[in-house]
Amino acid sequence: MTLRLVLAELAPARGELPKNLALLDRAVKASPPADLIVLPELFLSGYRVGERIHRLALSPESPAFRRVQEASRASGAWIVVGTPWAHPDRKGETQNVALLVGPSGEWKVQPKRYLPTFGPFEEAVNLSPGDKSEVFATPLGKVGMEICYEVFFPEVSRQLAMSGAELVVVISASPVSSRRLFEKLLPARAVENGCPVAYCNRTGVEDGMVFAGGSGLWDTRGDPDPPKAIELGEEDRLLCYEVPLESVPLWRPMRPVLRDVAARPP
Repeated sequence: MTLRLVLAELAPARGELPKNLALLDRAVKASPPADLIVLPELFLSGYRVGERIHRLALSPESPAFRRVQEASRASGAWIVVGTPWAHPDRKGETQNVALLVGPSGEWKVQPKRYLPTFGPFEEAVNLSPGDKSEVFATPLGKVGMEICYEVFFPEVSRQLAMSGAELVVVISASPVSSRRLFEKLLPARAVENGCPVAYCNRTGVEDGMVFAGGSGLWDTRGDPDPPKAIELGEEDRLLCYEVPLESVPLWRPMRPVLRDVAARPP
C-alpha cells in the first residue's frame, strides 16, 4: 500500500501540557488526509523540564492520553507522539516513549532504550530505560519506532528490520549541533535494512538548547524524498509524503543484507 505520511515539525511549549495538546490538535486538523501523523520526541511535555517530567507523564487513565485518542479517532489517522509515560510496572518511574495511537482506540508504547547523559543531555537522571524494541502490526503495515539517540545504535534498527518492520519511525529532540550526524546516519539505516526511515525532529529553543528540525523521509536506497510542506507558523510546519510500502519486499531480496545476517549472525 501507499502510506500517506505527515511529519509534524513543531516547537512545543516547555512544561505546558495543555498548550502542547492544543498544538497537536491544531496540527492534526491542519493536516491533509493522512494515514499516519508523527510528532517529535517528548512533544507533550517539552524536553528540558527536569524533575517535572514525572508530573507530566501520561498513563492509560490520564485525560491527556484520551485527548490523543480523540484526535486520532476524529482524523481517522494513526498518531505517533513523544511523551513521558508512567512506568507500567514500577510506580514512581517515568519513561520516554513513542506513543502510537489508532483511530479505533488501540495503542502501543515504545520506551526509549538508550538514554543519553552527556553534554547538555540528562535523560537518565529522571527517566528509566526500556529493554526491547518491538514491531507493531497495524492496518497500515508493520511499524517500528525509535527515539533520537537510538539511531546511533545500528542494532536497534537492525532488530526492527529483522522483526519485519516495513517502516521505521524515528522521533527526536535533537539540537543543531547533532544535525549533520543525523543526516549521515538516517539514510545509512535505510540502506542497510532495506526499509524506509521517517524522522520527525522538533524545533524551538529551551533553556538555551536550539533544536534542529531537519525532519525527512529516506527511501530504501537512502535517498531523501521531497515533501509537500504546509507552513503553520514561523517554526511549525507539516511535511507530507506518500510512502510506497510495497517497495520494501521488492528491495530486500535485491540487497539481501537481512538474509545474510540471519544466516551468519554476528
